[in-house]
Amino acid sequence: MTNSSILTTTLQAVMAKAIDAAGGWQGFDAFMALALYQPDLGYYANDSQKFGRMPAVARMGDGAQGGGSDFVTAPELSPHFGRTLARQVAQALQASGTDEVWEFGAGSGALAQQLLDALGGQVARYTIVDLSSVLRERQRTRLAAHAGKVHWASELPDRMRGVVLGNEVLDAMPVKLLARLNGAWYERGVAMHEGRFTYADSPTELRPPLEVAGMHDYVTEIHLQAEGFIRTLADRLESGAVFLLDYGFPEQEYYHPQRSMGTVMCHRAHLADADPLADVGEKDITAHVNFTGIALAGQDAGLEVLGYTSQGRFLLNCGLLEGLDSGIDAASLARRVMVQKLVNEHEMGELFKVIAFGAKGRPVWKPLGFSAGDRLHTL
Repeated sequence: MTNSSILTTTLQAVMAKAIDAAGGWQGFDAFMALALYQPDLGYYANDSQKFGRMPAVARMGDGAQGGGSDFVTAPELSPHFGRTLARQVAQALQASGTDEVWEFGAGSGALAQQLLDALGGQVARYTIVDLSSVLRERQRTRLAAHAGKVHWASELPDRMRGVVLGNEVLDAMPVKLLARLNGAWYERGVAMHEGRFTYADSPTELRPPLEVAGMHDYVTEIHLQAEGFIRTLADRLESGAVFLLDYGFPEQEYYHPQRSMGTVMCHRAHLADADPLADVGEKDITAHVNFTGIALAGQDAGLEVLGYTSQGRFLLNCGLLEGLDSGIDAASLARRVMVQKLVNEHEMGELFKVIAFGAKGRPVWKPLGFSAGDRLHTL
């Protein structure tokens, strides 16, 4: 039995026990939380490599499995991502009179490294909030040159100051699944059948924030945990700003009648599949973000919504194209290709969005990244 098979079997046993303890049915959000974050076993808690530009399952000449990654995030794609974001962070630090950065879910540490290298003395303290002890050790190694500034936390303090960052964090927060079947709404959860995880539906009063037109069967998500996270930030951030980058849509697009299968997806070896019940612990589980819900959660909790736009527009506003090599050598062309992936509409530029908040009770200012093409009106 391979290490991955042992991991999956062990995690399945833990999850099956949790379902049994819950009376034979568990909400999908609880299932997703265990699959991703169960200590030592969940996807983000085990020691498999997640981030990078090479697949985790690469067939070698002798049939062996090669190492690699499951997906690529923007900082791994190009160092210009972090260098560009640093301009926005620098402006936010100055506007808020702070000198600390908080990064949630720092992954490989690539973004932290790029920001710290670019910001230098403008940052006195860089705090990473990450639940994974394995990832914390990888970050510690990568950020050794900044050891005096970088600190780790597993939970938030009662009071915070500084610039808060989250790149592809909201999409990994557990979601509740809702299913409309024959006109009636159910919460979709997970049960056990003949030793396997299977979907099971339970009547519910929960509803999507918008009425979904039509009577056809429909599956979607609501993001109670992500919205709760925003409210917690609002309560604790005394001075500073929040920048969240992720893939998703405004509410009207998210709950469009034609989006009838929801957005939950899994990622492994740079391939996507739609079955989160299989191979638990071996692949990522995500859902797109409802940015209207995120904006309203922050606004209702007292944060000021400073802007919302596509990642492509945000990075261009922050000067992504400044300083790129002017030569035509192969290395320069390769860098430009990676940069284009960050902004092209058919790559990350349009699907990924950026939303920013300012701390409650503080003067409103206009972030550089929203100087043109702000889409707040679409939320």
